[in-house]
Amino acid sequence: MITTPEELLQRWMRCVNDGDAPGLLALYNEKAVLIPTFSNRLLVTPEGIADYFTRLASREDLSIALHEKTVRFQKIAGTVYAASGIYCWRFMVEEEMLSFEARFSYVFDLSQEAPILQHHSSQIPRML
Repeated sequence: MITTPEELLQRWMRCVNDGDAPGLLALYNEKAVLIPTFSNRLLVTPEGIADYFTRLASREDLSIALHEKTVRFQKIAGTVYAASGIYCWRFMVEEEMLSFEARFSYVFDLSQEAPILQHHSSQIPRML
C-alpha cells in the first residue's frame, strides 16, 4: 500500500516510464476525473482513462521527468493530499524526439486502493 503522496507520484512516473499502462490505470479511482495533457476531453470513466493512457503508452520512447524544485504537496485532511508541479513529457513524433513541458495537479486519497481522485495536466504555453 502507498503511504505517502511522494511515493504515489513516484510510482505514477515509474509506470509511465516503464510503459506499464495497467499499473498506471490501477492508480486511478473508479470515479477519478482526468483532464489530460494531450486531449481536449474531460475523462470521467475508467474506460476513457484507459483509452487515453493506452494510446499515450504506444508513443515511441515515451518518458516523463519531474522538475523536482516545482513539486508541492499539501495535506488537505486525513489521508487526502494535493500535489502540483511541472513535469516534462518526451516522445517521438515523426522520427523526432519532442519535449512537452506541462503543469500538473492531483488530488490523492491514500486510504483508497486506487488513490488518484483527480488529475489535471496541461501543456505550458510557449512564451512569445
